[in-house]
Amino acid sequence: MIPPTTPVTDATVFLASTAAPLRLAIVANRFEKNDGQGRVNYEVARAALESGVKLTLVTAHCAEEIASHPNATVVKVGRENWPTRLAKNLGFASDSAAWLRKHRTEFDLVQANGFITWEPCDIVAAHFVHTSWMRSPYYPFRNWLKPYELYQRTYSQLNSIWEKGAFRSARHIIAVSEIVAADVAALGVPPSQIEVIYNGVDTDEFRPGASARASFGLPEGVPMLLFVGDIRTPRKNLGTILRALQNLPDVHLAVAGTVNGSPAPAQARSLGIADRVHFLGKTSRTPALMRSVDLFCFPSRYEAHPLVVLEAMASALPIVISRNVGSVKSFGETFAVLDNPDDHEALAAILNSLLASPERRAFMSQASRERALTVNWSETVAAYLRTYERLRPKTSATSSNI
Repeated sequence: MIPPTTPVTDATVFLASTAAPLRLAIVANRFEKNDGQGRVNYEVARAALESGVKLTLVTAHCAEEIASHPNATVVKVGRENWPTRLAKNLGFASDSAAWLRKHRTEFDLVQANGFITWEPCDIVAAHFVHTSWMRSPYYPFRNWLKPYELYQRTYSQLNSIWEKGAFRSARHIIAVSEIVAADVAALGVPPSQIEVIYNGVDTDEFRPGASARASFGLPEGVPMLLFVGDIRTPRKNLGTILRALQNLPDVHLAVAGTVNGSPAPAQARSLGIADRVHFLGKTSRTPALMRSVDLFCFPSRYEAHPLVVLEAMASALPIVISRNVGSVKSFGETFAVLDNPDDHEALAAILNSLLASPERRAFMSQASRERALTVNWSETVAAYLRTYERLRPKTSATSSNI
């Protein structure tokens, strides 16, 4: 296994000095700042473009500042009007594969995010391994008799099969953490083909500062927790926080995540805590929101190395996190750790203890910020660019004008 990369100071030197610009295609659903994997794609794409790469983005969603770059070509694919995420993913996989088969010889390298296309790719970035999620003791979809659980289990099983093909057919895997690297290796990928490149964080964008609660419609003068993530499925585990709030009668919770299709508002009402849970929807103002709360809570049932945790660290928030989140291995000393993500009473006890101790929160806040300052996007994107340079073919497709 290729170890995590070492810091560098200039991400542009690796590709800008080559005789012919690298022609790279990246296949990913999103290249946007306000999205987990989409943010990683955004930062890598921006650095590649600035280094002189001729970049084609095969995608459904792309930020205008990336799409309008003179070195960028955007190919829109996918069936975003199809009814379910599984159907949308299959439409994207089929459309992207058809396009790649027609244009593959125009590129030196093709990169994809996990299983996202039927066409084999040179590089696959692994942010999440469905096989490992299904094997987790906290995987909640084991009842085949309920339609929703049947759909979710089918979704996981199919993606588990498809991701094995994507990983095994790639020349090189970029994993976002050692945990993901080990999960990919367990699927039969030689460790020599797996490289760990950590995600970064913008510590100028995500930083401590003045609260803006009023702009979010949040009450002043009350303890405020924050959860950011998908609330339409139970993997990120907002439900345990909601149950814990029953034991924390004075505590409020801000929730940033798409509400449409989520059972969480109904659950909050059934638990009698709806007046203290503030569903904000998906917001582009996450940095300001993080500056407006007291604690970040993320008891996910399975998570590889989530960007949102790095963003909370950079915002100098005390963080409560489950042991099933990969960030614990890298930054565990800065967190309060919940051993069992389904134990709402233990979570309530941890939160109550932290809220009662300003000194401990201040210590955790400082530790979070200091650790976040050691992780930045410049190191992340430089590692990607080094990998592209190492893997580009000796006889390049760029030697002729395509």
